[in-house]
Amino acid sequence: MPSTAATPPAPTVRALLSRRELRLRLATPSGDAALDAPVRWVHSSDLTDPTPFLTEDVVLLTTGTQLTVGDTREAEAYVGRLRARGVRGLGFGTEVVRDGIPDPLRAACERDGMPLFEVPYRTPFIAVARAAAEAIAARAYARRSWALDAQRALALAALRPDGFDATIAELARQLGGWVGLYDASGALTYAHAAPGAGAGAGTPDSTEGDDGELRRAVDAEVVALLRRGGGTGAAMPLLGRPVTLQTLGAGGQRGVLATAGIELDTDARAVVTAVVATTGLALEQRRMTAGAWSRLRAALVDLLVDGRLDLARAVATDAWGAFPAAPFVVAMADPAAPTGARELLDHHAATGRLFYGRDRDGVLLIAAASDRHLLDEIAEHLTWRLGVAPAPTDAEVPAARERARLARDRGRAGTATDVADAPGDLLDDLATVAARARAGAELAALRSHDARHGTTLESTLTAWLEHDGAHEGTARALGVHRHTIRARIALAQRLLGRDLASFADRAAVWTALRLSS
Repeated sequence: MPSTAATPPAPTVRALLSRRELRLRLATPSGDAALDAPVRWVHSSDLTDPTPFLTEDVVLLTTGTQLTVGDTREAEAYVGRLRARGVRGLGFGTEVVRDGIPDPLRAACERDGMPLFEVPYRTPFIAVARAAAEAIAARAYARRSWALDAQRALALAALRPDGFDATIAELARQLGGWVGLYDASGALTYAHAAPGAGAGAGTPDSTEGDDGELRRAVDAEVVALLRRGGGTGAAMPLLGRPVTLQTLGAGGQRGVLATAGIELDTDARAVVTAVVATTGLALEQRRMTAGAWSRLRAALVDLLVDGRLDLARAVATDAWGAFPAAPFVVAMADPAAPTGARELLDHHAATGRLFYGRDRDGVLLIAAASDRHLLDEIAEHLTWRLGVAPAPTDAEVPAARERARLARDRGRAGTATDVADAPGDLLDDLATVAARARAGAELAALRSHDARHGTTLESTLTAWLEHDGAHEGTARALGVHRHTIRARIALAQRLLGRDLASFADRAAVWTALRLSS
């Protein structure tokens, strides 16, 4: 039950007995569990079997006209039927038909643990029923008043600058338990527990012990709910504690609101539903503005690539409050971002540990070198392919981006591959757009000749270099005479303006062929 100090207790047999004006008297020894069980209503009947007309959790009042005097078996069967139907207590009106409570009935109630109390002649049954009805009505009114007050407090919390965090904290306080807000990737972004409902109190507010086990169980259920898609929520016991999950936003794909350790009644569910609606609306509005923020991030990435990191850092700090500190690690991720990527990246970016933005080759991520592990977590969580390169200073960020792109292209999904660990060779690291363009220009005359005359000078030159400049080996590989190879190489030299007997010129041509292949 939510924490509501002003809410009257639920009607119970003990509460009825405590009403002095009713002058009720307990006639059988009864345990606390039986006396304190909640009562939904008080009903009167002298039927031999009233159970078809009763609901669970009622107190039954009777004058006993249906019972045969001294019939123990009949009394036991009568009480047994009441117990099986879920009757919480039996009130016997004395001095109406009989003096006192019949001994067989008293014994049957004591045997079955049914609280039995005497209703004196001067107390009409309607007075007992009215007392219970008043208690039920007072409690319902208090619960509705609490729900209205809670929603007012939550509306004020939502207007604060830290609206999401303040709302979750206020909801936890109102409900008297743990509340967590998960983003679309399944990452816990905000979480609060009411005083007394934190670590060790059977809530996920700790990552250690039983609370940590509950936290991991809730996390797993949230991720499963988001992956299934299309759902609105779920309620379940996890490790013996009540847990509810409510999806947020259009299609239930913007996140999840979770509660744990709280039995939600109708009024508490109404409060949670109101928070789900307002939070979902706020997340949808945030999504609608995300395009503008994404364009700003892309513009800042262009500044970074152009070497203007100081300006990019200043704008990012003004917009989001922080920027990672050098030395950096720079990562390039695949252009196709997995579901939940933006929410997870925004979550880390909000802490100042990460900057990200899209460019022509994918998504650029920058973190402090001390937060290198963060890139591993992102890659694994999203099953995203990342390449990583160090950038000790601001000036090295553009070059690190190119190296990170190469590492990404050689890596695999779900990993953040360091450029030093990526398969390939040094020449691949030099394969910038400018270098490839320069290589194409170096070979332009050769390729033009092949295109116009149908020759194969480029492929012959490539094979010749692969055979260390040996005419005989190249001829065998291509199936032509060695003099043909000699003639083709001589023509290639003239077209390229290079002396292929020179190591420097030969290396330059080999590099151009590799970069432009």
